Amino acid sequence: MTAAPEAPRYGTGALADLSASVLGALGVPDARNVLDLPVLPRVCVLIVDGLGWEQLRAHPDEAPFLNGMDGTSLTAGFPATTVTSLGSLGTGLPPGGHGLLGVQVALPGTGRLINCLRWEGEVDPAAFQPARTVYDRAAAAGVEVVYVANGLYRGTGLSVATTRGAAYEPANTLGQLVGRAEAALRRGDRAYTTVYHADLDSTGHRYGVASAEWRHQLRFVDVLAQRLAAVLPAGSALHVTADHGMIDPSERVDVDTTPELGAGVALLGGDARCRYVYAEPGARDDVLAAWSALLGDRAWVVSRDEAIGAGWFGPMAPGMAERIGDVVAVPHTGLAIVATEREPWLTRMVGMHGSLVPAELLVPLLTVTRP
Repeated sequence: MTAAPEAPRYGTGALADLSASVLGALGVPDARNVLDLPVLPRVCVLIVDGLGWEQLRAHPDEAPFLNGMDGTSLTAGFPATTVTSLGSLGTGLPPGGHGLLGVQVALPGTGRLINCLRWEGEVDPAAFQPARTVYDRAAAAGVEVVYVANGLYRGTGLSVATTRGAAYEPANTLGQLVGRAEAALRRGDRAYTTVYHADLDSTGHRYGVASAEWRHQLRFVDVLAQRLAAVLPAGSALHVTADHGMIDPSERVDVDTTPELGAGVALLGGDARCRYVYAEPGARDDVLAAWSALLGDRAWVVSRDEAIGAGWFGPMAPGMAERIGDVVAVPHTGLAIVATEREPWLTRMVGMHGSLVPAELLVPLLTVTRP
């Protein structure tokens, strides 16, 4: 029997604590600097999508600047995926507090899923994620708040849910990211600038983290961090972090071609390394038993109540628990739980993430300052 996983370090060393600590370091009222970040009037947070702590430390030659920075690891929230982590970075709350609980979650009472990356349909992102953002809190306290990222993401449902309150500056190249961050950091007496870069994650999904393509992309990320550090104005801190790590699964189970996994299942959510299984009425116990029996020691398979009780999501805000599947299946070996017919886009991926294993859960917190 594989031991139960440790829950993310909510409140002491998780991604949500980074954003809350940035507010505390900037002097925003009612914010606590629990990570003891440097107290300086200008802060830049670089979010490198897909840069896990273990992957970074395994590639000192590709990322000499990043590996030379002072730092430690944080835990992402659960699941260790972009939607959930951007929710935590954007609100300073654990996943259970902001409700962005995975790529695909149920819309309670509708019998359907919402894809929180694509945000299809007419769901209001500000209502689906109702918590106040850290950017709104900082702006209300007189801080100049800017979010620098690819223009494709401006105005999307996920951006509205996680970045509202910040001025969105589109930047589609590495040079634009650095230039617009430099300008943003010089605004006003206090500045909070976030730079988000997604190319390492997309490279990993397409080619895998063991690929030459991923290693070369990491070299560009290292240059990006180095250039941001070089343009910091006086009185600034740069914090480099990520939303999750990644692995290349070596084994796949296909729900669409495995009858035992489909029996009694109304909806299949989450993704390949964190599955939410929504049971038909009265079928939860049978679904839990079937998934446990078939996946065996390759995954943690628990009920929704067990996952919440173990602290995987942190404290749950009202109405959020119903978004989680009746059964939660989390591979801890090199297993991916795919669905070839209903999710061909996911099945084609080489690199994946979402689990509670360190390779996916741990992310860096690296800091350089210019007093």
